Formats: sequence, C-alpha cells, structure tokens
Amino acid sequence: MLTFMFYTTILIFINILLLILGLTINKRSYKDREKNTPFECGFDPSIYTRAPFSMRFFLLAVIFLIFDVEIILLMPLTMNIMNSNTHWPLTSSIFFLIILLMGLFHEWNQGSLNWLK
Repeated sequence: MLTFMFYTTILIFINILLLILGLTINKRSYKDREKNTPFECGFDPSIYTRAPFSMRFFLLAVIFLIFDVEIILLMPLTMNIMNSNTHWPLTSSIFFLIILLMGLFHEWNQGSLNWLK
C-alpha cells in the first residue's frame, strides 16, 4: 500500500511539473498572432476565409458520433451476457438501449434527423 501511494504521489508530481513546464514554454506573443493570419502577397485577404457551415449537418454528425460511441460501448456487453450466470449484464444493456432509444425518439420529435425541411 505504501508503494502505491509513493508511485501515485510521484506521478502526480510529474504531471504537475509537466503542466507548469508546458504553460511557461507555450507563451504566445504578438508575433505568433501574425502567423495565424492568412498571407496574400502582403495585402489584406480579399475573401473571408471561413466557409459557411450547415447546422443540420453538424447536429447529424454529433448524433452519429454519440450513437457510434454507444454501439462501441455495447459490443463488450455481449461477451458479458454470454459468460455471466446472473441477469445483471442483460438488464444493464437493456436499460442502456432504452436510454438510447429515448434519445433517438427525442431527436426525431425535434426534427434533427430530417435532412430536408
């Protein structure tokens, strides 16, 4: 137990040291701001560099990401269900799927899944 506490304090100390080191080294100056602006032969940029972005596409992408991660979380549960003698993995996965379906129906009712309006 003592070695675990020793290693934990050493790791916390190293993390704090690296955080402080990174914050002191990464100071942004005025010259760094000039590097982030577009350069067109010394003239001001003639067009706005940011393209318009569809909010519907963003919402659909976020919903896809959420459901993709949740499917990845559900995959190991199948092995737990097969190897377990209790009903806990099955009930937890069914509860998880019910929460997923409730979120899906909410998004459907809000119209976030309709591509054309």
